[in-house]
Amino acid sequence: MRKGIYIFGLLSIVFFACRPIRKVQTIKAAIAQKDTTQSVKIKDVPAIDSAALVKDILGKVVKKKIDFTTFNGKIKVDYEGQEVSQHVTAYVSMRKDSIILIQVKGLLGIVGMQVKVTRDSVVLVNKVDKWIEKRTINYLQDAIQIPFDFFTLQDLIIGNPIFLDSNVVSYKSLPNQLLVLINGTVFKHLISLDNSDYKVLHSKLDDINPLRNRTCDITYSGFMLVNDYQFSLIRKISVAEKSKLDVTLEYKDFTFNEPLKYNFSLPKNYKKR
Repeated sequence: MRKGIYIFGLLSIVFFACRPIRKVQTIKAAIAQKDTTQSVKIKDVPAIDSAALVKDILGKVVKKKIDFTTFNGKIKVDYEGQEVSQHVTAYVSMRKDSIILIQVKGLLGIVGMQVKVTRDSVVLVNKVDKWIEKRTINYLQDAIQIPFDFFTLQDLIIGNPIFLDSNVVSYKSLPNQLLVLINGTVFKHLISLDNSDYKVLHSKLDDINPLRNRTCDITYSGFMLVNDYQFSLIRKISVAEKSKLDVTLEYKDFTFNEPLKYNFSLPKNYKKR
């Protein structure tokens, strides 16, 4: 259990509960499973009767997705689960559609874990206990019991919407937000969009399978305009099924489209697991 929680702490990234531009600058994300943003229930969201409107809504959301070639970031990570509550700093270097490198440091600045994620693999290096573990990309899904892959993780780090499906079934316009309900293959996804620029403010994912109670809540705030994109500096993530895990990511420093800052190497004397 501790190992997976640690990985979530990496960035709330390789995360969610298994076993632990330059200098930049909340609502509690633990919304009850049956609640939704602004207390609007899914059944209250009117049905869409226009294919053109659906296409227009999705087109505007997709247009707002952040595009990049490389990303470097320093992120303050606070996470709290049933068994552990910790505060770490994650350093991330990412090349789009290719590789994600993560270093995690504790309060004393000591590197505790390094992770390399590619399209088909995950490699963990524990710098404290001196072990190496290599897994397939399916490890992400096995660890968090949510269908994560490389591209989902990449979007989550960069702040793009995840589990975005074309099957929009309803919407509701509020004074400052547009609520859009999507029925995907795994989740019902209620997305809250800013009415003025269609950036994603909140995502609520509820399992379609009635035998499961999985739910994931993501709140985006502290937006900063970077290269014509709205970048969220603060993300609050709450994941629950049989137990609950809350994570806050606060981006303290980041750059786009510059050489990768952090590297990854496999120590020769570490034991393999």
